[in-house]
Amino acid sequence: MNSKARVVEFDLETSASPSAVRGALIDFSERRPQLWPGIEPSLYKAYSIGETAAEVREGTKGPGGQIWARERYDWSNPDTVRWTVQESNFSAPGSYVAATVQPGRDGGSVVHIAWNRTGSNLMGRLVCRMIRMSHGKPVAASFKRGLAELEKG
Repeated sequence: MNSKARVVEFDLETSASPSAVRGALIDFSERRPQLWPGIEPSLYKAYSIGETAAEVREGTKGPGGQIWARERYDWSNPDTVRWTVQESNFSAPGSYVAATVQPGRDGGSVVHIAWNRTGSNLMGRLVCRMIRMSHGKPVAASFKRGLAELEKG
C-alpha cells in the first residue's frame, strides 16, 4: 500500500486473456452484474456509453445498507480502465479505481488494481479505512469473483 497517496495496490492473476478481461471491464450491457457479481443488479444503471468512455451507476448491498457511485469510466489507454467517482453516497468525487491489464503466463493476464477512494461521510470513511487496513482484501475478493466468472468461459 502506498501510504503517502493512500492508494491500495495489488495484482491478480487469471487464466482469462487480456482482451477478455478488458472486454468484461468495459461491458456495460445488462449482463454487467452477472460478469461482476459484486455489482447489485438493482443499483446498476448505464447513463451513456461512448467509444472510450461511459458513465454508469454501480453499487453493492451489505449489512450496513447499500453503497453506490456514479462513475465515469475511461478506457482511452489501451492497457488501463479507470473509473472516477462523479457522485456517490460514500466516496468523494475524483476518487478512482484503475485496472491495468497485462499479458500473464500461458495466455492469461495479470491485473494491477490501484484503488484510491476517499470517504465523503462517516460511513464512507469507515469503509475506506477498513479497505486500506485490510490492504484491499474486500476489493480483491470482488475482482476475483468477476475473474472467476470470466475463467468459466
